[in-house]
Amino acid sequence: MSLVEINFDGLIGPTHNYAGLSWGNLAATAHAGQVSQPRAAALQGLAKMRANMALGLPQGFLLPLPRPNAGWLDRLAWAPGADPALLAGAWSASAMWTANAATVSPAPDTADERCHLTAANLVTMPHRAQEWPDTVRQLRLAFADGRHFAVHDAVPPCFGDEGAANHMRMAAAHGAPGIEIFVYGRPGGRFPARQHEQASRAVARRHGLAPARTLFVEQSPAAIEAGAFHNDVVAVANERVLFAHEQAFADTDGTCRAIRRLLPEAEIVIVPAAEVSLADAVASYLFNAQLVTLPANEGMALIVPGEAWAHPRVRGWLDRMLAGNGPIRQVLPVDVRESMANGGGPACLRLRVVADLATVDQRFLLDERKAALIVQIIEGHWPEAIAPDQLGDAGLARQIVAARHTLLGELGLEELA
Repeated sequence: MSLVEINFDGLIGPTHNYAGLSWGNLAATAHAGQVSQPRAAALQGLAKMRANMALGLPQGFLLPLPRPNAGWLDRLAWAPGADPALLAGAWSASAMWTANAATVSPAPDTADERCHLTAANLVTMPHRAQEWPDTVRQLRLAFADGRHFAVHDAVPPCFGDEGAANHMRMAAAHGAPGIEIFVYGRPGGRFPARQHEQASRAVARRHGLAPARTLFVEQSPAAIEAGAFHNDVVAVANERVLFAHEQAFADTDGTCRAIRRLLPEAEIVIVPAAEVSLADAVASYLFNAQLVTLPANEGMALIVPGEAWAHPRVRGWLDRMLAGNGPIRQVLPVDVRESMANGGGPACLRLRVVADLATVDQRFLLDERKAALIVQIIEGHWPEAIAPDQLGDAGLARQIVAARHTLLGELGLEELA
C-alpha cells in the first residue's frame, strides 16, 4: 500500500449562521447575531481545498449533515416560542469543522494494522452533541473497506470527546510508525474544558495504540481561559514537526522532552509568548493552520488564515521564522473569513486521514471536475445570506433541504439523504 495523508474538509452547509452557541469560542460569541453568508462560506472552503490540490496534496471532503434537524427538536419537545438556542442548534452547520468529526489513528500505529476512526461525541456543546450518529454514517461509507479501516461509534457521553482537534500525530513520515499525542483539559475554569482525559484514553485503547508510543498531555489552563477551546488553536503537528505556542500545554518543556524521547528526530518550533501572546494567537488563529508536507521534497508549508498574515505581530514572527533555517519553508494565507467569524480556521475545516487513496470510497475524493460541479450547486442553491430571525423560516428550510438533496444526487451519494 502507498500511504499518504488525505485532508477531508467539511463542505460548509447551507445553514451556516452566527448563533453564537459555542461558549468559550471567542470568535463565535463575538459575531453572534450577525448576518451570515452561507454561499460565500462554502465557496471559500472549496477554494481552500482547490488550492491544496494545486499544491499536489490529496484532498477529500465530507458532506453537510441533514439540517434543519427537526427530529432533534421533536425529541426535545421543542415548540415555537421555546428556547431559541435549541432552534438555532437544529440549524447549526458546525459539522463543517471536520477536525471535530473523529480521532484518527493510521494503520502503522495500531495493533491490527488498520486505520481506526472514532467519532467524537461532542457532548460539551448541545448543538454539536447531535452530530455524531450522522457523522458515523458518513465515515462508514467513506471508509467502508473493513480490511483497511475500523470506524467506531462515539465514546459514552459521560466523557467529552472533541476528536482530532485535541489529538496530534508525529512520525518520521506519514506512512511510518509514529507517536500519538492526546491533549485534554481539566474542568473548573472560566470556560469548559472540552476534552476529557478518560475519553482520550478510551480512544487510544479502542485503536490498539501501544502505550509506550502514546502521550496524554494536559492543555494549558491559561490557553483555555484565553479562548483556545481546542488544542489546535495553540498547536499543530505534521510528521516530525511540532509548531506550538509557548503556553499551549500545562508543562510545555516536559511535553517537548517526552516527544523527543519517543521521536528523537522531532523538530519543535515554539513561538514565545513575549513575541506572540495567547491573545494574539487566538485572535489570528496562527496555530489553527494546516501544516503540510509538500511533494517533490519542497519541505513543509503552513497554510494560515488571512487574519494571521495580516496581524502585525504574528506576521513579524512569521517573517522572522521564514528568514531562518527551520523546517517550515513557506507560509500560505487563505481566505476563510466566514468560517473564522464563527470560530474555525483552516485546521478546523479538515480531518487528516493517512491511508491508501485506492482504499477510500472515491466519491469522497475531490478532483477538479467534481469541484467545478460543487461550485455550480453552491452558486445555484445555497442561500446568499441568513439573518438570525430567519432561523425557523419554513420556506428557507425547504430551500436548504432541497439544496442538500441536489448535492447528494449530483455526487451519487443518495445513501446519505
